[in-house]
Amino acid sequence: MGSDEISYLSAAELSAGYRSGALSPVEIVAALFSRIEALNPRVNALYFVDADGGLAAARAAEERWRRGEPNSQLDGVPVTLKDSIWVAGMPSYHGTSAADPARAVAAVDAPVTARLKEAGAIPIGKTTMPDYGMIASGISSRYGVTRNPWDLSRNTGGSSSGAGAALAAGLGPLAIGTDVGGSIRIPAAFCGVFALKPSYGRVPLQFPAPWLTAGPMTRSVSDAALMMNVITRPDRRDFASLPFDPRDYGDGLDAGVSGLRIGVLEAIGFGLPADPEVRTMLQKAARCFAELGAAVEPIPPIFATDPEPDFDRCVHVGSYLLFANLSAEQQQAVMPVIADWCRRRASDDVLDLMRSQQAIGAIRRQVLGAFDNLDYVIAPTMAVLPYAAELPWPPGGTSHNPFCFPFNMSEQPAASINGDYSREGLPIGLQIIGKRFDDAGVLRVARAYESATAGMQRCPPTAAQRREKV
Repeated sequence: MGSDEISYLSAAELSAGYRSGALSPVEIVAALFSRIEALNPRVNALYFVDADGGLAAARAAEERWRRGEPNSQLDGVPVTLKDSIWVAGMPSYHGTSAADPARAVAAVDAPVTARLKEAGAIPIGKTTMPDYGMIASGISSRYGVTRNPWDLSRNTGGSSSGAGAALAAGLGPLAIGTDVGGSIRIPAAFCGVFALKPSYGRVPLQFPAPWLTAGPMTRSVSDAALMMNVITRPDRRDFASLPFDPRDYGDGLDAGVSGLRIGVLEAIGFGLPADPEVRTMLQKAARCFAELGAAVEPIPPIFATDPEPDFDRCVHVGSYLLFANLSAEQQQAVMPVIADWCRRRASDDVLDLMRSQQAIGAIRRQVLGAFDNLDYVIAPTMAVLPYAAELPWPPGGTSHNPFCFPFNMSEQPAASINGDYSREGLPIGLQIIGKRFDDAGVLRVARAYESATAGMQRCPPTAAQRREKV
């Protein structure tokens, strides 16, 4: 089996290989570390790699499989975690040069980390993110530019930028990202991988906050289901978590979409209009679901006025407070575009903040109302195609992701799967949104699309095939 083939094996394929003895966790982890050493300098997806710890954990997993006593299907499967997610003994800088290295190493595991370790999954390293996750781009004052494996001149999106790039580049089969306004789905869309933003509270967090979720980023829907079986297990540290649902997220995954009612949201009512190639992708996806037996219908824009100012104000007040607590020297170390963004919140009137907080309820009602007569909605993940790697956002500013943050505010599950490719061969993300708490159903719909469009779910060409691609 060649290096590329090994690097793009799914978690399910690794598990089957470990069970049969055809594959070895030690050999797989060692091969991934070799690939990371060769490719990561070009992609800049991981900022910390734990070769010693990873190989030690792989040896332990290999022994468990040898005895026929694996901890789970993820035993021995490598996983990367976003910078902001604590892994005991690994640093978390939150993407910024303002972080104090002397205080950056985590003493304990975050809930998702703890659950993955209990399942035998192997944390091999930490992935990059922009400063404090405040922009949907792959640039950072600490890490520099994270590049898209499909085209190194293009952006990965963010803020789980390194997670998306690592998956696409074959630097690991599983990743964990976080999402408060699109940060899991955007890099999945730009990097051509799969990701699920779970229902709010479905995956326990160490530091719960409004609209914030952690979720699986993978190269297949079935791998995301395997991860959900593990990372949804309860943790007392999350006071906002949902009651634990002991379901197997793989059950019913291949049940199809026949008879389901699916709405097609081409325009949401604000932000940049979808690029023509994005609209074409959405129309093709709608036809695909209709051919699979779903009742598919276009739906009107959800909003008549722009909800982003209210969302922006509520999120960035917290960002400003974080920034304001830094020393003057630390503030100078924050990426300038983010520092300026934070400083703008200093002039906010308290009444403006209160009005925005009150507006959230109306925004949620509008979003949820769109699902009154529908089971699911499909929409673009991003209105735009991957833009230049060095930019914090494309021309048009922060209005480039109108299809993402409303579904954080409504607390609904939403996935991004590769929907098609642009004329330049860049991935275009299709978003699948379900009703609150229907995470399993979103996976089911995504799986139906994945099965019907297997040719679209592929890996970036190798460097030998296309110049300047990984």
